Amino acid sequence: MSFVAVIGVLTLTASSNGFWRHQQEQRLSLDDITVVDHSLLKRAVGAMALGNAMEWFDFGVYSYIAVTLGKVFFPSSSPSAQLIATFGTFAAAFLVRPIGGMVFGPLGDRIGRQRVLAMTMIMMALGTFAIGLIPDYATIGILAPVLLLVARLVQGFSTGGEYGGAATFIAEFSTDKRRGFMGSFLEFGTLIGYVLGAGTVALLTALLSHDALLSWGWRVPFLIAGPLGLVGLYIRMKLEETPAFKKQAEEREAEDRAAPQQSFGQLLAQQWKPLLLCVGLVLIFNVTDYMALSYLPSYLSATLHFNETHGLFLVLLVMVLMMPMTLAAGRLSDTVGRKPVMLLGCVGLFVLSIPALLLIRMGTVLPVFGGLMILGVLLSCFTGVMPSALPALFPTRIRYGALAIGFNISVSLFGGTTPLVTAWLVDRTGNLMMPAYYLMGASLIGIVSVLALRETARKPLLGSAPCVASRAEAHAVLRGEREAEEMDERFAAAAMRA
Repeated sequence: MSFVAVIGVLTLTASSNGFWRHQQEQRLSLDDITVVDHSLLKRAVGAMALGNAMEWFDFGVYSYIAVTLGKVFFPSSSPSAQLIATFGTFAAAFLVRPIGGMVFGPLGDRIGRQRVLAMTMIMMALGTFAIGLIPDYATIGILAPVLLLVARLVQGFSTGGEYGGAATFIAEFSTDKRRGFMGSFLEFGTLIGYVLGAGTVALLTALLSHDALLSWGWRVPFLIAGPLGLVGLYIRMKLEETPAFKKQAEEREAEDRAAPQQSFGQLLAQQWKPLLLCVGLVLIFNVTDYMALSYLPSYLSATLHFNETHGLFLVLLVMVLMMPMTLAAGRLSDTVGRKPVMLLGCVGLFVLSIPALLLIRMGTVLPVFGGLMILGVLLSCFTGVMPSALPALFPTRIRYGALAIGFNISVSLFGGTTPLVTAWLVDRTGNLMMPAYYLMGASLIGIVSVLALRETARKPLLGSAPCVASRAEAHAVLRGEREAEEMDERFAAAAMRA
């Protein structure tokens, strides 16, 4: 045996022995494995989906009733100035989302996910409900738009803690084998909320006269948020804390007694690579989302002069069809992995954005629907997978906080600005293909981010033990661990003999 081979065997033996000493100390027992209560999981998923639905109910209502709100709160301005002022107030909520994430995220890692998510639900419902109570400009003057801005800031601040917490809660409650499917219900709630919000406004517009809508009808969708918020709060208050957080809290308490622990900021600084990946993944997710569901309806009517009612109906139809596709993408990611499904979406956007926009530019119903549907199918690759992929980037100790901060910074910088930046690019260049080029640029960032990601499907979350659906599955996990250990031991013994 050569000198190099001897050194190799000794190194392998030493590392193998060290590995097994570590394994003996860290070896799983049946008590370490979490057996998920199916009824608790269903309640957790429903409660989180409802919160996301509320957020996007407001988004849909505000977007579709913007012209009426402009007349109510900015009556002295021109129609275009009214719309700009209304959407400016809407955009202000995006500015405070990162601040909300920085406050609620670390708080959720310290005092618990369930308690913080109850707080965000209260604030979100109050902010939306308050808009429906604000007197109009004719009654209290300039104070009316000021109060509207305050209500929007409350909404934005609470939303900063909502998505990261909801995704974390579902991920930590789900079994490892079905985390993708369970997480996809979060975005299923998003689509339901947007469709219901837009549908409510469309129904009011159809049933009420212009004067009635301007006088009191616009308040109805916002006032609906009050009862919805109470129902959501009740459901969330009945939830238990996630098993992963309970175990982490016990470990942290023991560690704190032994020695001072690192601060959240110090822990977050060590997670800069996952944070960058989070920003990149959220960028492609939200650029596609806001482009397809927010900007293109305006692009159709304002730039292509497509019938506004027909355009909105087509976008709503695409969102309804996306609901089952989102769940299917989540289930598929549990089978083939998160990376292949997200990569399909990114590559598909790069290849199909131009054909999709060319179809949309044809300006007749069927081609427009075909172009929107292409984008909707590709968007489903993200809506179905991101709620399970993003929480898996971070360890349990700082999962809520890191995800809330990374998610909201990316949404504020790239997602929420997509309609504004795209509209500006089309106006400045006169190139009607700019939305496709914008999507293609975002898809390149998405491809790099997905390729740099480690696969997390069917695996425990970082810092957590396996989560299974039954005691029998827990025993199967332990058998698998022991079989893997025996194989490694035989490999080490064979290397020693060589």
